[in-house]
Amino acid sequence: MFGCGEPLFGGALGFAAEAAEAGFAPRADRLYRGDDLDREALDWARAARQRARNWLLGGVGQFGALRPLVNQLSLAVTGGGGANAGSGGAGGPTRVGRIHVVPSTSETVRLGVFDSTLPNVLEIESGDVVVYPDTWSHFLNRLQPGTSIDDLARLRRENPGIGPHSIIGPVGVRDAAPGDMLAIHFQRLIPVDWGATFVNPADLGTGALPEQFPNGQARYLELDIVHKQAAFLPGINVPLTPFQGTFGVAPAELGVVTSVPPGQHAGNIDLRDLTEGSTLYVPVWQPGGKIYTGDSHAAQGDGEVNNQALESAMREVRVRVVLHKQAGWTWPFAETAQHWIAVGIDADLNEAFRIATRNTIDFLQRKAGLSALDAYSLASIGISFRVTQFVNKTRGVHALISKALFSAERRAGISIV
Repeated sequence: MFGCGEPLFGGALGFAAEAAEAGFAPRADRLYRGDDLDREALDWARAARQRARNWLLGGVGQFGALRPLVNQLSLAVTGGGGANAGSGGAGGPTRVGRIHVVPSTSETVRLGVFDSTLPNVLEIESGDVVVYPDTWSHFLNRLQPGTSIDDLARLRRENPGIGPHSIIGPVGVRDAAPGDMLAIHFQRLIPVDWGATFVNPADLGTGALPEQFPNGQARYLELDIVHKQAAFLPGINVPLTPFQGTFGVAPAELGVVTSVPPGQHAGNIDLRDLTEGSTLYVPVWQPGGKIYTGDSHAAQGDGEVNNQALESAMREVRVRVVLHKQAGWTWPFAETAQHWIAVGIDADLNEAFRIATRNTIDFLQRKAGLSALDAYSLASIGISFRVTQFVNKTRGVHALISKALFSAERRAGISIV
């Protein structure tokens, strides 16, 4: 069945995709029966059901206990896919890669830091897929429904100078070097069935208006996966848009760095557009890149004004990583089916806005062939700039460069890398 021909603990254990597909094919379309049901919601629910299939393909299940640090049960998969496939860079090279599974364990997760002194928990090649099953919530999974705001505040005070995030990594990328760029293609983001939004007490100094809320509060919401919403209060429902609040690489600074402020290494950028089908492009600052992720969000508004999204955990995060050599960018970018996204981050909101504007102009010059003056003017009349987040010791601004501004012919020649 497995056809690996190698010792169980030697190298990567693989098996054919056809074997796994056969077990799921007879039921593959059951959720699509019934024309009166919401097709988009069913698509999302079907993705959740397919998690079992994905676990089989990724090599977890009964084999997970065999390699508690990192299961490298691997399987050849085709690259590309998603909303960005064929867009000239977002789809990436067509190399056939392997699937790797990185569970959240005491060996793979650290609280609130990017620690580049640690050995890689996994090393992958460009084009490989990494699956993160059952990610941990804040404070090494101590954030659970019912945890009081007093307990959350105590955990924050007991860990000064670092973040609350449970950070998985590092994952190294073979041949990645400073000056390169990693494209992180988000293939699957399936949250657990609960989320938390909380306001820290004023003395912690978090959020845009800490002084107005001395005692804080914690509120827990049940996530309706089928209808993709969470009931906040009677008559108030928040749409679910799952994404990883933190995804990035080791920053240029060597050693142990707090996960709180984002930067040119991406990290805690809290960009709500990085949902399934999107791509995050991150410049490499250290050899191997060293990828980290955590801070799972079920939903978030631009600004993240109280310092929290709808904080949660993921049943599955699945990404494809593609290395682009000497891409020439020093700031992260992102891409969705509708937009290219330029980012600016700084402790000062005015400077963050200026950085995002300069990155937008640079992109339009280098990739769309506009003059600097025309790019500046197009940014003013046709591009929306939004506050990504106003917290995390920094301010973030992102520019949504609409692909619809360009003709199909011109758009085909534009890519971030």
